[in-house]
Amino acid sequence: MFERVLIANRGEIACRVIRTCRRLGIHTIAVYSEADKDAQHVRQADEAWPIGGPRPADSYLRGDAILDVARKSDAQAIHPGYGFLSENTAFARACTEAGIVFIGPKPESIEAMGSKAEAKALMAKHGVPLVPGYHGENQQPEVLAEEARATGFPLMIKAASGGGGKGMRIVREEKDFADALASAQREAQSSFGDARVIVERYVDHPRHIEFQVFGDSHGHVIHLNERECSAQRRYQKVLEETPSPFLTPERRQAMGEAAVAAARAVDYVGAGTVEFIVGKDGTFFFMEMNTRLQVEHPVTEMTLGLDLVEWQLRVADGESLPLAQPDIRAHGHAIEVRLYAEDPEQNFLPGSGRLATLRLPATSAHVRLDGGVVEGDTVTIFYDPMIAKLIVWDEDRPRALQRMREALAGCEIAGPKSNIAFLERLVRHPVIVEGRIDTGYLDRHLDQFVTGHSTPPCRTVFAATVAALLHDEAAARANPVDPHSPWASADAWRIGHAGKRLEAFAIGEERYEVTAHGHAGSYRLRLSEVDCVVDGAHYDGAVLNARFDGESLRLPLSADHRRVLLHDAAGRRWHLERSPAFAWETKDAAGGNQIVAPMPGRIVLVKASAGDQVEEGQELLVMEAMKMELALKAPRAGTIESVSASQGEFVEADAVLVRFGD
Repeated sequence: MFERVLIANRGEIACRVIRTCRRLGIHTIAVYSEADKDAQHVRQADEAWPIGGPRPADSYLRGDAILDVARKSDAQAIHPGYGFLSENTAFARACTEAGIVFIGPKPESIEAMGSKAEAKALMAKHGVPLVPGYHGENQQPEVLAEEARATGFPLMIKAASGGGGKGMRIVREEKDFADALASAQREAQSSFGDARVIVERYVDHPRHIEFQVFGDSHGHVIHLNERECSAQRRYQKVLEETPSPFLTPERRQAMGEAAVAAARAVDYVGAGTVEFIVGKDGTFFFMEMNTRLQVEHPVTEMTLGLDLVEWQLRVADGESLPLAQPDIRAHGHAIEVRLYAEDPEQNFLPGSGRLATLRLPATSAHVRLDGGVVEGDTVTIFYDPMIAKLIVWDEDRPRALQRMREALAGCEIAGPKSNIAFLERLVRHPVIVEGRIDTGYLDRHLDQFVTGHSTPPCRTVFAATVAALLHDEAAARANPVDPHSPWASADAWRIGHAGKRLEAFAIGEERYEVTAHGHAGSYRLRLSEVDCVVDGAHYDGAVLNARFDGESLRLPLSADHRRVLLHDAAGRRWHLERSPAFAWETKDAAGGNQIVAPMPGRIVLVKASAGDQVEEGQELLVMEAMKMELALKAPRAGTIESVSASQGEFVEADAVLVRFGD
């Protein structure tokens, strides 16, 4: 086994590889950019080396710098993680030429599958079913437009290189093809350095099911069952699980055999994933092969009891696969979701900033966390804003879903906004519970998962009030100025007021004021014209038990001097900020006279000039931030007074980009 391994990645990916290496007694070497000098993967590795600036192109994509560190640190092998250089043929070949083992497939295998177009041509030769479309080399817009007409609409434009939903567009009508093509090509060039695309017939209401494959240098290739990845938003996976609720044993066997055949076609060694589009009738088509370990590999590990990173290390060191196909036996059901710093209420705008609070559920045989940050760390603008992967396991799917609901309820993130509430609604939704999800469902019905502003029931505000009162009373008892003074009593008694207190909360821009009388778990509360009598209230720091007008409730929540976070009886998450009882200020609504940068990023396209007459909703600029394109649109119809951004320019958050005239 290797003694020294360099990990050419960052964040939770690098931390995941370090964890296995440490268990196997392997010395780990990390690399880091200027933005990551204090990152967790740097702290967890046995040693770490700087490799350049904060942008990936200046650091984690610099194969020469990484190889230089490998030589200087006496690394025997390089694990590329997943993403960055993990599917870079030139880097894999350079490692081999430098006498350093690349922990991944052969360069020839990466090359064969690195282009979606070439991979599909190869699969066609081996009889693997393909979706009709154009995978050719001629990338002239007029040729692609002609091939699109021949393929028929609706169709899908896909980046020929890479994955992760980058450079993908659905085009439903011919008139929209040219704009969609240009956008897909820009994103493909930015993400993968390759603007080539393929055009395919769009399969209506498909499922996305992938198979984990593994090969060794002794000619053995097996699959490790499937992962259902159909819950997607804009081609980005949101929830992954295994086994798929859709597959029958017969379908699983047929798809598994096709996945192994695809891997054998390129003499595959190491971990890989063969991805299929599956129609409503169960017909499946080869989509692509990812020649690396996937982000969602933990669900496979939890149902099989394996460590796939260990398998990668052993296979790269020349060992045979530890198991044969008949030995692969799954047990139970596993589900994974990803906690992101993003705002679902603002079209999932990626966030950045310091994690003032990061509370995650305790790990156990049922709950696993793969993360790369801890409380106090910063989510930067330069990389994917994922905070952690949350994975659960149980004996069957209904119990695994309940485990996930409980685990999400135990999460709290303060600082940048997060997608926790969105995920909680997702795992309770009937299409997930009943296993009916398809890849386009979230995009078609996003309003079912992103509720926007909603008014909490009075009972929810009363529960928050009781938790806040009990928290404050406990704090007063624990830290009295003078424990013998009658004024140190926590019962809120005041001359002429009989213990009256005012508790105020904010949810977004809305303010809720509750008057309260009583103490020690017995209160009379009023919100507007609604009254409530509370008895027997007890809060242990995680759960509130109380009788509200005689009805006993148990509510998971947490409260402090800043906020109350609770889940009501229906499982909905509510975050109530505590406000001063004596003051309330509202922010002036932002006017419609300017467009500001929603976050730091690079302007990739300017489509308007001073003096232009524009319509409300018209796209004026396109910016790239956190590995995605954001279209900035006119807030109203009018005349543009000035444009302050130019193509290629890097802008800070809140910078004014466009001003409108009166």
